[in-house]
Amino acid sequence: MQRTTLYGPFSELLPMHNLAMHGPLSDEDLLIIRDGGIVVEGERVLETGEYSELAKKYESAVQVFNTEENMVAVPSFIDCHTHICWAGSRANDYALRVAGKSYLEIAASGGGIMDTVRATREASEDELVNAILVHVNELLKQGIGIVEVKSGYGLNKDAELKMLRAIKSANQQTPVDLIPTFLGAHIKPKDFEGSNSEYLDMLFEEVIPVIQKEELCTRADIFVEEGAFGLDEAASYSKKLMSLGFDMTMHADQFHTGGAKLANELGCVSADHLEFSDDETVEKFRDSSTVAVALPGASLGLGMQYTPCRKLLDQNACVAIATDWNPGSAPMGDLLTQASLLGASEKLSISETLAGITFRAARALRIDAGKIEKGTTARFSVFKTSDYRNIFYYQGRLRPTHTILRNECIQH
Repeated sequence: MQRTTLYGPFSELLPMHNLAMHGPLSDEDLLIIRDGGIVVEGERVLETGEYSELAKKYESAVQVFNTEENMVAVPSFIDCHTHICWAGSRANDYALRVAGKSYLEIAASGGGIMDTVRATREASEDELVNAILVHVNELLKQGIGIVEVKSGYGLNKDAELKMLRAIKSANQQTPVDLIPTFLGAHIKPKDFEGSNSEYLDMLFEEVIPVIQKEELCTRADIFVEEGAFGLDEAASYSKKLMSLGFDMTMHADQFHTGGAKLANELGCVSADHLEFSDDETVEKFRDSSTVAVALPGASLGLGMQYTPCRKLLDQNACVAIATDWNPGSAPMGDLLTQASLLGASEKLSISETLAGITFRAARALRIDAGKIEKGTTARFSVFKTSDYRNIFYYQGRLRPTHTILRNECIQH
């Protein structure tokens, strides 16, 4: 028999339903249930509403919290773009960047991604699993219940498969849902003797069949940028993978334009970065099914401009926000701090910022999540405050006290 649990009462409960997937949101658009409660049966939300009424209706339910303390409940957050499977350190890269070297200059001189590739290739699968779990536990403490995790630091058949197997294994050892993405097309490694196109052909012919056979992932990514892969290469590779049923996303417009337009033309599920997207590119996102994913951690890590989120939203784009947590350009891994700073700079309403790390981030992953409503998997986080706006007002200093994932209440 499935356990029925009543959570609350919450000074404010924000279910985040009945909100537009695209375009601007005002804080007046938010439904706030005062003195609210959440009924969970098994792993799914059964009902939300006024706590006192739910307590009468579900007398036999197990009551969790049942306190007069001020608490706010929101959907657990979603980090829809991370690289948290890695080994080694890139502190040297950081020192070079703050001394004046650019990200592309460091990569061209043999540092950058290849430093992490060397360390990740040397690490065992178990070591990578442990590294993932350490990072996931840090994200869970922020109230994050779903995390996308990319490969991309192996850059050969064996190492890429090792990373994906590590992600699959880690997913079985944490209450957080890990969504794997194949990023073998991060860059062409220096030890591959052929061309970019030949490297992409190798991934398609030798790695993808194993990924499908072992059911390691159904998402793929490619870095479209100078020093990585060009537009024609990315288009050909993406079309092949999409023909096999893969959801395709792109690292696009991080330093130069072009990739985001291509992502929209191909119908990719998302285009991520977009720091250099111009007005013409921003217009491509109008009513687009391709989600624009802002990565403020990379902007902070590299000391560069943010994704033009205000312009994108005003063009009726669907905008998500993620950490890009990686050892090189975005080592912070703090979604709440990054989202808060991005919101302050880009003049995002709190509801737009909150949507960007809940249901709009879920759209970037093509999953049904980021809301608290009947039938959804129970994923929500609890903050000790009387006002939901404090979550962003304190710019990451206010952390959740509890995160509930599938009816498991995790205290932080």
